[in-house]
Amino acid sequence: MNNSDAHRNHLGQPVGFPVPGWRPPPLPPRTAMIGRFARVEPLDPDRHATELFEANSEDRDGHNWTYYNYGPFATLADYRKWVQGSCSDNTRLFHAIIDQARSKAVGVAAYANAQPQHGTIEVGALNFSPRLQRRPAATDAMYLMMRRVFDELGYRRYEWKCDSWNLPSRAAAARLGFTYEGLFRQAMITRGNNRDTAWFSVIDREWPPLRAAFEAWLDPTNFDSDGRQRRSLASFRSRPE
Repeated sequence: MNNSDAHRNHLGQPVGFPVPGWRPPPLPPRTAMIGRFARVEPLDPDRHATELFEANSEDRDGHNWTYYNYGPFATLADYRKWVQGSCSDNTRLFHAIIDQARSKAVGVAAYANAQPQHGTIEVGALNFSPRLQRRPAATDAMYLMMRRVFDELGYRRYEWKCDSWNLPSRAAAARLGFTYEGLFRQAMITRGNNRDTAWFSVIDREWPPLRAAFEAWLDPTNFDSDGRQRRSLASFRSRPE
């Protein structure tokens, strides 16, 4: 606990810092977010199901689905049914991630658990096909979604949650600037196994330096003629005091 955050109410009791003039932000709109490497747009069965199924088919052993209660999908019809169900989910807004270079859908992400009254929202349901993993479009997509949350909509807190054994997801959260907050033990059951859930977040006062780091990393001068990064994202990032 940071003593500098301590405030007192009229009874002399310690309380959190004031948030004067707070107004709940709107829910995310169903519009595209366009970057240099990625376009992130609302998921649509007719536009995206076939391309996503083809991209996911390169994950031949189903490795990408281990930490979810759905997938892998044996047929396009099965996957399309899942996409249709996801698009009708009123608690999450699913997006397709489009690789700008190929103009093909290569991954999925969703805004979830929005609580505008508190200014919190989560990024979830992340499933990056082999065509997106470790590619600049993956980082660009996460930047675009974070920028919408903080700059366009005005949320205070952006959450990332994953299975505690999902080490790639934990590493991705740390690379993108999320702070590890702790472990929710026995939070779920996934595929018949216990799931402890690791929680991460970015809060609004941390966003400006993160935004600067993302934009420096995404700048064309940070990539050589073969499209390889010259500097890592972490090298551009400085945490606020």
